[in-house]
Amino acid sequence: MSLSPVAMGRLFVILNGKSATDTRVREALVALRQSGREVDVRVTWETGDATRQVAEALALGAVAVVAAGGDGTLNEVAGALAATDRLADALPALAVLPLGTANDFARSAGISANPEEALQLLSQPTRPMDMLRVKLADGSTHWCANLATGGFGTRITAETDPELKRRLGGLAYVLTGLGRMGQAEPMQLHLRGENIDGMYQFIALGIGNGRQAGGGQVLCPRGRVDDGLLDLTLIPPPEEATEFWQTLRVAFSEGRAAALEQMGLCLRGTWFELSAAEAFHLNLDGEPKLSTHFRIDCIPARLRVHLPPASPLLSDAA
Repeated sequence: MSLSPVAMGRLFVILNGKSATDTRVREALVALRQSGREVDVRVTWETGDATRQVAEALALGAVAVVAAGGDGTLNEVAGALAATDRLADALPALAVLPLGTANDFARSAGISANPEEALQLLSQPTRPMDMLRVKLADGSTHWCANLATGGFGTRITAETDPELKRRLGGLAYVLTGLGRMGQAEPMQLHLRGENIDGMYQFIALGIGNGRQAGGGQVLCPRGRVDDGLLDLTLIPPPEEATEFWQTLRVAFSEGRAAALEQMGLCLRGTWFELSAAEAFHLNLDGEPKLSTHFRIDCIPARLRVHLPPASPLLSDAA
């Protein structure tokens, strides 16, 4: 397959340090260089490294930046690109090499976990990608590429020990969740949007571009990265056991999207505001933020991204 003009320029790979010794990644990057590509590799070791490395990629004139790691790496790389004052067409394109524990965005997008196959997407034309801009009560601004999530699952993600996650992968979330099952209390918040304004109880919520978070929890099954809209799903606590089993039957017979719509509140809009009397966690691509108020805006076509042509996250996908 011939490379597109965008893919033929300088490539900047931002590699999570946990995968620095992965021989599959090394071999895939060597193959790129042998094909005539100019490839720069930078390794991250702590929070903030990827942001500094994106600035370096911009200074060097890279045409594409590869977020090589998990959802946290994607969040920092995409967020650093989105936070600049450059328009999308003047920014390097974004590509994703999934090497993390959950890889929720990559799985939703249909990106292969095989490094060589994932990097072949650089030969695909770029597509516009929306980003979530999230403002907290303290005035700080953050970015989110996949999903902003809240509720019990978000608490589990925030409380899962990093060392346990490194050793056990996605199983670490399950074990942590089992240990906290007795603490799964509903939360209450004030939800505002273009067509909603009220108080709601919930056990889980998701807002975003993608479809799943927390190691495979599908919360926004109809999410798209290029439609200029946020998908919101809010799951209230079941009132009685029969409601749970009815929803489970729908999930098996009609699919997860239908089950979520029966059980929860599903909305679309360009912005939402969440507020509560006490501070609560909202995970931005797995990175927990604590605040009493969150304002989430969809910033349409903020980046350009290399995705599979038939990615479920594209509006024109079959």
